[in-house]
Amino acid sequence: MSDTALAEIRREIDRIDEAMHGLLMERGELIGRLMATKGTVQSGAAFRPDREASMMRALALRHRGLLPLDTAEGIWRVIIATFTYVQAPFAVQADISGGDAPMRDAARFHFGFTVPYEPRASGSEVIAAVARSRGDLGLVRLDQGARAGAWWRKLEGWDAPRVIARLPFIERPDHPAGTPLLVVSRPLAAPGARDVILWSVRAPRWSAAAEDAVLAAGGEVLASAGEPDGLAALLAVPGDVDRDALTRLFAGAGAPITSLGEIGAHAERFRAPAAEPPHGR
Repeated sequence: MSDTALAEIRREIDRIDEAMHGLLMERGELIGRLMATKGTVQSGAAFRPDREASMMRALALRHRGLLPLDTAEGIWRVIIATFTYVQAPFAVQADISGGDAPMRDAARFHFGFTVPYEPRASGSEVIAAVARSRGDLGLVRLDQGARAGAWWRKLEGWDAPRVIARLPFIERPDHPAGTPLLVVSRPLAAPGARDVILWSVRAPRWSAAAEDAVLAAGGEVLASAGEPDGLAALLAVPGDVDRDALTRLFAGAGAPITSLGEIGAHAERFRAPAAEPPHGR
């Protein structure tokens, strides 16, 4: 390739870089107008987890070319999270019970470096910190382990924090920040997506039939823990499976429910195929 051709390509790259920067600044101006219109000043008031999930799904579906999806997703996550923070500052309360490094990677991938990162020793401590805050987000690992007990029960109660999202938004086997996480916040003013509902369940006994029934209904048992009066479980089920249906499901499986409480909801999970390896490997 001639020097002239190389110079022309580099000029085009510079033009695109300048245009992208200009668009980011233009986006910032629109966010400023939005803030002036809405009067958003309360911490946490700018969270729209259903909209974020929809944006990330659209990104994955339209993505093509040499740029890895990981990079595109990470760039968009930083843009979304940073502009949300600009509208209404918040911190990320992070559960580091499984180690700080994977949680810090996940937090930085999904929220960038501008949003403050606050490590907590457990999921229970994260929920307590979110409850005390004006509008922070909490990241709780799904793989807490038996020693954590029924940590999700701290999400019970009308004024307790709620699950508002599940990360990563785009799930795939080789995700660079793929630690399965639940995002919790104080109850949002605007209800989010309810494709998947999370329930805190307690029963005097458990059975394989009960878990099979949950799976047959399109749900999953995310966690469970023994308690003095039986077993507690955290369920994620489709939004059209209501309280009465769950009660009948467990009764039919020989594990009648003693308590059942909704503790949050999130958008339907989106799974993308594994990335192709770069050329030359």
